[in-house]
Amino acid sequence: MWRDALLIARRDLTIELRSKVGLWQILPFGLLALFLFAFALGPRTDLLEAAAPGLFWLAVLFSSILAAQRSLNIEGSPATREANRLLGLDPAGVFLGKVVAMVVELLVLEVVLLVGIVLLFHVSVASWAFAAPALVLPAIGLSAAGVLYGSLAGGASTRSTLLPILVLPVEAPVLIAASKSLSRGLGATTPDAGRWLVLLCVFAAVYTVLGIALYGPLEES
Repeated sequence: MWRDALLIARRDLTIELRSKVGLWQILPFGLLALFLFAFALGPRTDLLEAAAPGLFWLAVLFSSILAAQRSLNIEGSPATREANRLLGLDPAGVFLGKVVAMVVELLVLEVVLLVGIVLLFHVSVASWAFAAPALVLPAIGLSAAGVLYGSLAGGASTRSTLLPILVLPVEAPVLIAASKSLSRGLGATTPDAGRWLVLLCVFAAVYTVLGIALYGPLEES
């Protein structure tokens, strides 16, 4: 399973590096969303600082939909699925590989957007002990949920519009918990910030386990 996961992750990342879809589409989309959020709030520094974590994660969340759709397009063709079967790839390994590739893409996006909120929202990282897990754990949860629901929507003719409808309500807890955790990392006084990190761990673990168990049957259906 782990060998297959490494193979799929390397394949997806190689495709992204060569196609530059993430560089020319997903990254600009996230930055544009962040800029528009800042523009909508106006020049008030106190308002920008207070809203920075939530708007950061809104930009990441919307960008993750594009990343999940891109991952679905790579795996969604009948030829690719048939090739995976002929190669004897473990479906759980395929799922984990796609999750790993998407996590790497989201982490790159998050670093770029973090620089964006520092410049646009006048904030700074006060505690990496909270900021680092507040970036990594949501990336895992969003990726696992995105790949799983992408597989669920893969056979539908309207999958490009169905995927956001399926995944956005499920990922609402991630938006809330990640915003609270990142607020603490940016220096805000956030009660129970540790509990929000625990919620992010639980979400990531649940959807990773569900994906390992259900990805194969969903791909065969």
